[in-house]
Amino acid sequence: MNTNFNGPMEAGIQQPNVDQFNAFSDKSVRLTFIRKVYGILSIQLTITMAFVIGFTLSDEVKGFAVRNSWMLFVALGFSLVSLITLACCGVHRTYPSNLICLGIFTLAESVTIGFSTVFKNAEIVLYAVIITAVIVISLTLFAFQTKVDFTVFNGILFVCLLVLMLFGILLIFIRGKTMMLIYSALGALLFSAYLVVDTQMIVGGNHRNQFSPEDYILAAITLYIDIINIFIYVLQLLDVLSKD
Repeated sequence: MNTNFNGPMEAGIQQPNVDQFNAFSDKSVRLTFIRKVYGILSIQLTITMAFVIGFTLSDEVKGFAVRNSWMLFVALGFSLVSLITLACCGVHRTYPSNLICLGIFTLAESVTIGFSTVFKNAEIVLYAVIITAVIVISLTLFAFQTKVDFTVFNGILFVCLLVLMLFGILLIFIRGKTMMLIYSALGALLFSAYLVVDTQMIVGGNHRNQFSPEDYILAAITLYIDIINIFIYVLQLLDVLSKD
């Protein structure tokens, strides 16, 4: 299952204002913000990885998932509601409500991702994790170092996301290995581009669009969604390629 919430979350993001630039002009503020974002992201990914390992390797967990498939839909519901609450209701700046919603969202997403791996070969899941890690680390380093401002392409990426979603709906009615390969490859590519853009929005500097220092929860969730979607699409791609 894919959680393609990036576009709507970023549609209203942040043209930098004078106060925001003044806040980030202090190097310590910027570094504190970045540490918060990646600290939260590390915890989220650790929790999700624990669920993926459990759903992939444990026969008991697999059996439980098969017997209780309704939990997937409950998790999707909690994930969607908590994300909307954080992104659209201003809760991401309100302590401790932001941490509570963040915890609910992370656990719900972890369960959802766990269900997506339960019937996959463990070796394929491992390869997907490794490939995703390489992509994320490489693109993060690139986004930190490059002088090109990719945040100006936010609108174009949102349009591409809408097209990808329509492509996904089309696949419900038209099945085929080639179509799935194209869809998975495009999905991984799109969210890789989103990862670069969102990383630059966190780094700040002279980029046109950026997060404000108070939006560390929202920034962490945005990166988390990028990484999770890259993993899901890479996993789909490897799964299709493994079937003759």
